[in-house]
Amino acid sequence: MKALWVIGVVALIHCSYATLIIKGPTEAVLDGEPVTLECLYTDSDLNISHVHFEYFSEYMQLWSRFGESWWGRRCMPFYSPYVDQDGEKALLYIYHSTRFSGVPFRCVSDAENVTEPDNSSQPLTFKVHYMGQPSLSMEGGYSSYLSAPKELNVQLGDDVVVKCSASSSEKPSYYWQKEGSDWLLPSSTLTLKKVSELEEGQYTCMAQHPSVESLIKQSTISITVLPEDAPWYATTNGRLWLMTLAAAGALFVFILSVSAFLCRRAKQIRTRKGPINDHSQKKPIYKTSVESLPSASGDKQPLV
Repeated sequence: MKALWVIGVVALIHCSYATLIIKGPTEAVLDGEPVTLECLYTDSDLNISHVHFEYFSEYMQLWSRFGESWWGRRCMPFYSPYVDQDGEKALLYIYHSTRFSGVPFRCVSDAENVTEPDNSSQPLTFKVHYMGQPSLSMEGGYSSYLSAPKELNVQLGDDVVVKCSASSSEKPSYYWQKEGSDWLLPSSTLTLKKVSELEEGQYTCMAQHPSVESLIKQSTISITVLPEDAPWYATTNGRLWLMTLAAAGALFVFILSVSAFLCRRAKQIRTRKGPINDHSQKKPIYKTSVESLPSASGDKQPLV
Protein backbone atom coordinates (compact mmCIF):
# COMPACT_ATOMS: atom_id res chain seq x y z
CA MET A 1 0.00 0.00 0.00
CA LYS A 2 2.83 2.32 0.86
CA ALA A 3 4.50 1.49 -2.44
CA LEU A 4 1.35 2.40 -4.37
CA TRP A 5 1.15 5.70 -2.48
CA VAL A 6 4.77 6.50 -3.41
CA ILE A 7 4.11 5.64 -7.06
CA GLY A 8 1.06 7.95 -7.06
CA VAL A 9 3.05 10.83 -5.58
CA VAL A 10 5.82 10.35 -8.14
CA ALA A 11 3.29 10.27 -10.96
CA LEU A 12 1.63 13.43 -9.65
CA ILE A 13 4.98 15.22 -9.44
CA HIS A 14 5.87 13.95 -12.90
CA CYS A 15 2.62 15.33 -14.34
CA SER A 16 2.94 18.62 -12.51
CA TYR A 17 6.24 19.23 -14.27
CA ALA A 18 4.81 18.42 -17.70
CA THR A 19 4.73 21.47 -19.91
CA LEU A 20 3.04 22.34 -23.15
CA ILE A 21 5.21 23.43 -26.03
CA ILE A 22 4.29 24.72 -29.46
CA LYS A 23 6.43 24.25 -32.55
CA GLY A 24 6.25 26.09 -35.84
CA PRO A 25 8.32 27.78 -38.55
CA THR A 26 11.78 28.85 -37.42
CA GLU A 27 12.17 31.19 -40.40
CA ALA A 28 9.94 33.73 -42.08
CA VAL A 29 7.39 32.42 -44.59
CA LEU A 30 6.06 34.00 -47.76
CA ASP A 31 2.55 35.29 -48.15
CA GLY A 32 0.41 32.41 -49.43
CA GLU A 33 2.63 29.57 -48.21
CA PRO A 34 1.16 26.79 -46.00
CA VAL A 35 2.15 26.65 -42.33
CA THR A 36 1.89 23.78 -39.81
CA LEU A 37 1.99 24.25 -36.02
CA GLU A 38 2.46 21.41 -33.51
CA CYS A 39 1.42 21.26 -29.88
CA LEU A 40 2.67 18.54 -27.50
CA TYR A 41 3.53 17.72 -23.89
CA THR A 42 7.08 17.19 -22.66
CA ASP A 43 7.94 14.47 -20.13
CA SER A 44 4.37 13.37 -19.75
CA ASP A 45 1.79 10.93 -21.05
CA LEU A 46 -1.10 13.35 -20.63
CA ASN A 47 -3.94 13.17 -23.13
CA ILE A 48 -3.38 15.66 -25.95
CA SER A 49 -7.09 15.59 -26.81
CA HIS A 50 -7.72 18.14 -24.04
CA VAL A 51 -5.50 20.73 -25.74
CA HIS A 52 -6.57 23.43 -28.19
CA PHE A 53 -4.90 26.23 -30.17
CA GLU A 54 -5.41 29.93 -29.57
CA TYR A 55 -4.22 33.06 -31.36
CA PHE A 56 -3.92 36.61 -30.07
CA SER A 57 -6.15 39.18 -31.74
CA GLU A 58 -4.46 42.57 -31.79
CA TYR A 59 -7.77 44.20 -32.70
CA MET A 60 -9.70 42.70 -29.77
CA GLN A 61 -6.63 42.51 -27.50
CA LEU A 62 -7.45 39.02 -26.27
CA TRP A 63 -6.70 35.36 -26.87
CA SER A 64 -9.24 33.58 -29.05
CA ARG A 65 -9.77 29.89 -29.60
CA PHE A 66 -9.86 28.54 -33.14
CA GLY A 67 -13.50 28.01 -34.05
CA GLU A 68 -14.91 30.75 -31.84
CA SER A 69 -17.00 33.39 -33.58
CA TRP A 70 -17.89 36.96 -32.72
CA TRP A 71 -21.26 38.41 -33.67
CA GLY A 72 -22.07 35.38 -35.80
CA ARG A 73 -19.00 35.48 -38.00
CA ARG A 74 -15.51 34.06 -37.74
CA CYS A 75 -12.88 36.71 -37.23
CA MET A 76 -9.63 34.86 -37.89
CA PRO A 77 -6.72 36.20 -39.91
CA PHE A 78 -6.32 32.89 -41.74
CA TYR A 79 -7.71 31.10 -44.75
CA SER A 80 -9.02 27.55 -44.19
CA PRO A 81 -7.37 26.64 -40.85
CA TYR A 82 -7.67 22.97 -39.88
CA VAL A 83 -6.97 21.31 -36.51
CA ASP A 84 -6.08 17.62 -36.19
CA GLN A 85 -4.55 15.20 -33.67
CA ASP A 86 -2.46 12.08 -34.04
CA GLY A 87 -2.51 10.90 -30.41
CA GLU A 88 0.83 12.41 -29.39
CA LYS A 89 0.44 15.97 -30.62
CA ALA A 90 -2.14 18.42 -31.88
CA LEU A 91 -1.67 19.90 -35.34
CA LEU A 92 -2.84 23.19 -36.81
CA TYR A 93 -2.73 23.52 -40.59
CA ILE A 94 -2.86 26.99 -42.16
CA TYR A 95 -3.11 26.26 -45.86
CA HIS A 96 -2.75 29.88 -46.99
CA SER A 97 -0.85 32.27 -44.74
CA THR A 98 -1.47 36.00 -45.10
CA ARG A 99 0.12 39.20 -43.89
CA PHE A 100 -2.21 38.98 -40.86
CA SER A 101 -1.08 35.46 -39.92
CA GLY A 102 2.03 36.70 -38.12
CA VAL A 103 0.32 36.85 -34.72
CA PRO A 104 1.17 35.05 -31.45
CA PHE A 105 -0.07 31.45 -31.14
CA ARG A 106 -0.23 29.22 -28.08
CA CYS A 107 -1.52 25.84 -26.87
CA VAL A 108 -3.96 25.71 -23.95
CA SER A 109 -5.01 22.70 -21.88
CA ASP A 110 -8.67 22.13 -20.99
CA ALA A 111 -7.81 19.80 -18.09
CA GLU A 112 -9.57 20.77 -14.85
CA ASN A 113 -6.58 20.05 -12.60
CA VAL A 114 -4.32 22.47 -14.50
CA THR A 115 -4.61 26.22 -13.92
CA GLU A 116 -2.94 29.32 -15.30
CA PRO A 117 -0.16 29.88 -16.14
CA ASP A 118 0.68 26.15 -16.24
CA ASN A 119 -2.18 25.35 -18.62
CA SER A 120 -0.68 27.11 -21.65
CA SER A 121 2.51 27.07 -23.67
CA GLN A 122 4.79 29.98 -24.38
CA PRO A 123 3.56 32.09 -27.33
CA LEU A 124 4.99 31.42 -30.77
CA THR A 125 5.13 34.04 -33.52
CA PHE A 126 6.41 33.61 -37.05
CA LYS A 127 7.01 36.36 -39.59
CA VAL A 128 5.20 36.55 -42.91
CA HIS A 129 6.91 38.37 -45.78
CA TYR A 130 4.45 40.13 -48.06
CA MET A 131 4.38 42.80 -50.73
CA GLY A 132 1.32 44.68 -51.94
CA GLN A 133 0.70 46.06 -55.41
CA PRO A 134 2.39 49.48 -55.79
CA SER A 135 0.05 52.46 -55.95
CA LEU A 136 0.86 55.59 -57.97
CA SER A 137 -0.12 59.13 -57.04
CA MET A 138 0.52 62.50 -58.66
CA GLU A 139 2.15 65.25 -56.67
CA GLY A 140 1.02 68.83 -56.61
CA GLY A 141 -2.35 70.53 -56.47
CA TYR A 142 -5.68 68.83 -56.24
CA SER A 143 -4.52 65.64 -57.97
CA SER A 144 -2.16 64.77 -55.10
CA TYR A 145 -5.15 63.48 -53.12
CA LEU A 146 -6.09 60.95 -55.83
CA SER A 147 -4.48 57.92 -57.40
CA ALA A 148 -2.71 58.56 -60.67
CA PRO A 149 -4.54 57.28 -63.77
CA LYS A 150 -3.00 54.63 -65.99
CA GLU A 151 -2.77 57.21 -68.79
CA LEU A 152 -1.45 60.69 -67.99
CA ASN A 153 -1.84 63.56 -70.47
CA VAL A 154 0.36 66.61 -69.86
CA GLN A 155 1.22 69.72 -71.85
CA LEU A 156 4.61 70.29 -73.37
CA GLY A 157 6.91 71.98 -70.83
CA ASP A 158 4.94 70.92 -67.74
CA ASP A 159 6.53 69.25 -64.72
CA VAL A 160 5.51 65.66 -63.95
CA VAL A 161 5.92 64.15 -60.47
CA VAL A 162 4.56 60.65 -59.75
CA LYS A 163 5.08 58.89 -56.42
CA CYS A 164 5.16 55.11 -56.00
CA SER A 165 4.38 53.32 -52.72
CA ALA A 166 3.67 49.73 -51.70
CA SER A 167 2.71 48.05 -48.43
CA SER A 168 5.32 45.53 -47.36
CA SER A 169 6.57 43.60 -44.34
CA GLU A 170 9.84 45.53 -44.75
CA LYS A 171 10.59 48.83 -46.45
CA PRO A 172 10.95 47.97 -50.15
CA SER A 173 13.43 49.26 -52.69
CA TYR A 174 11.96 51.28 -55.57
CA TYR A 175 13.14 52.06 -59.06
CA TRP A 176 11.57 53.40 -62.24
CA GLN A 177 12.16 52.02 -65.71
CA LYS A 178 11.09 53.35 -69.11
CA GLU A 179 9.85 50.88 -71.69
CA GLY A 180 12.18 50.38 -74.64
CA SER A 181 15.08 52.13 -72.93
CA ASP A 182 17.88 51.32 -70.52
CA TRP A 183 16.89 54.38 -68.48
CA LEU A 184 16.65 53.49 -64.79
CA LEU A 185 15.85 55.70 -61.79
CA PRO A 186 16.53 54.23 -58.29
CA SER A 187 13.86 56.21 -56.47
CA SER A 188 10.22 55.97 -55.40
CA THR A 189 9.45 59.32 -57.09
CA LEU A 190 9.47 59.89 -60.84
CA THR A 191 10.32 63.53 -61.62
CA LEU A 192 10.33 64.95 -65.15
CA LYS A 193 11.13 68.67 -65.38
CA LYS A 194 9.77 70.59 -68.38
CA VAL A 195 8.68 67.42 -70.09
CA SER A 196 9.38 67.07 -73.82
CA GLU A 197 8.09 64.76 -76.54
CA LEU A 198 11.18 62.58 -76.15
CA GLU A 199 10.08 61.70 -72.60
CA GLU A 200 6.73 60.41 -73.78
CA GLY A 201 6.15 56.70 -73.15
CA GLN A 202 5.38 54.06 -70.53
CA TYR A 203 7.07 54.18 -67.14
CA THR A 204 7.04 51.24 -64.71
CA CYS A 205 7.58 51.47 -60.97
CA MET A 206 9.08 48.29 -59.51
CA ALA A 207 9.07 47.57 -55.76
CA GLN A 208 11.43 44.86 -54.49
CA HIS A 209 11.42 43.25 -51.05
CA PRO A 210 14.81 43.68 -49.31
CA SER A 211 14.86 40.20 -47.72
CA VAL A 212 13.20 38.24 -50.53
CA GLU A 213 14.70 39.41 -53.82
CA SER A 214 12.25 37.35 -55.86
CA LEU A 215 9.31 39.22 -54.32
CA ILE A 216 8.77 42.05 -56.84
CA LYS A 217 5.58 43.94 -57.69
CA GLN A 218 5.14 46.63 -60.35
CA SER A 219 2.72 49.25 -61.68
CA THR A 220 2.85 51.07 -65.03
CA ILE A 221 1.74 54.54 -66.13
CA SER A 222 1.63 55.89 -69.69
CA ILE A 223 2.63 59.55 -70.22
CA THR A 224 1.44 61.41 -73.32
CA VAL A 225 2.84 64.88 -74.08
CA LEU A 226 0.32 67.26 -75.70
CA PRO A 227 1.33 70.30 -77.78
CA GLU A 228 1.44 73.70 -76.13
CA ASP A 229 -1.66 74.92 -77.96
CA ALA A 230 -3.77 71.99 -76.69
CA PRO A 231 -6.86 73.10 -74.70
CA TRP A 232 -6.50 73.03 -70.93
CA TYR A 233 -9.26 70.45 -70.52
CA ALA A 234 -7.35 67.97 -72.70
CA THR A 235 -4.82 67.37 -69.94
CA THR A 236 -5.45 64.95 -67.09
CA ASN A 237 -5.52 67.73 -64.50
CA GLY A 238 -7.84 69.78 -66.72
CA ARG A 239 -10.31 66.91 -67.08
CA LEU A 240 -10.14 66.34 -63.34
CA TRP A 241 -11.00 69.96 -62.59
CA LEU A 242 -13.73 69.92 -65.23
CA MET A 243 -15.37 66.85 -63.72
CA THR A 244 -15.10 68.35 -60.25
CA LEU A 245 -16.74 71.61 -61.35
CA ALA A 246 -19.49 69.68 -63.14
CA ALA A 247 -20.18 67.61 -60.02
CA ALA A 248 -20.20 70.74 -57.83
CA GLY A 249 -22.60 72.47 -60.25
CA ALA A 250 -24.94 69.48 -60.29
CA LEU A 251 -24.91 69.38 -56.50
CA PHE A 252 -25.67 73.12 -56.32
CA VAL A 253 -28.63 72.77 -58.70
CA PHE A 254 -29.93 69.81 -56.69
CA ILE A 255 -29.77 71.79 -53.43
CA LEU A 256 -31.60 74.74 -55.04
CA SER A 257 -34.29 72.43 -56.42
CA VAL A 258 -34.86 70.74 -53.06
CA SER A 259 -34.96 74.10 -51.25
CA ALA A 260 -37.52 75.51 -53.72
CA PHE A 261 -39.68 72.39 -53.40
CA LEU A 262 -39.64 72.53 -49.60
CA CYS A 263 -40.53 76.24 -49.58
CA ARG A 264 -43.40 75.66 -52.02
CA ARG A 265 -44.64 72.73 -49.97
CA ALA A 266 -44.57 74.70 -46.72
CA LYS A 267 -46.54 77.55 -48.35
CA GLN A 268 -49.23 75.14 -49.60
CA ILE A 269 -49.61 73.63 -46.14
CA ARG A 270 -50.12 77.07 -44.57
CA THR A 271 -52.73 77.96 -47.22
CA ARG A 272 -54.77 74.78 -46.66
CA LYS A 273 -55.00 75.32 -42.91
CA GLY A 274 -56.62 78.76 -43.37
CA PRO A 275 -56.40 81.64 -40.92
CA ILE A 276 -55.63 80.94 -37.34
CA ASN A 277 -58.56 81.24 -34.86
CA ASP A 278 -58.19 84.91 -33.97
CA HIS A 279 -60.50 86.02 -31.13
CA SER A 280 -59.89 89.69 -31.95
CA GLN A 281 -61.97 89.29 -35.15
CA LYS A 282 -65.12 88.27 -33.27
CA LYS A 283 -67.82 90.92 -32.69
CA PRO A 284 -68.83 91.30 -29.02
CA ILE A 285 -72.49 90.65 -28.05
CA TYR A 286 -74.11 93.03 -25.55
CA LYS A 287 -77.06 92.19 -23.27
CA THR A 288 -79.42 94.74 -24.90
CA SER A 289 -78.48 93.90 -28.46
CA VAL A 290 -80.60 91.98 -30.93
CA GLU A 291 -78.11 89.11 -30.90
CA SER A 292 -78.71 88.59 -27.17
CA LEU A 293 -82.50 88.04 -27.56
CA PRO A 294 -83.86 84.50 -27.96
CA SER A 295 -84.51 83.62 -31.56
CA ALA A 296 -88.09 83.17 -32.65
CA SER A 297 -87.30 82.18 -36.19
CA GLY A 298 -88.57 78.70 -35.51
CA ASP A 299 -92.19 79.86 -34.78
CA LYS A 300 -94.60 79.34 -37.64
CA GLN A 301 -97.68 81.06 -36.08
CA PRO A 302 -97.70 84.83 -35.49
CA LEU A 303 -98.33 86.13 -32.01
CA VAL A 304 -101.93 87.48 -31.35
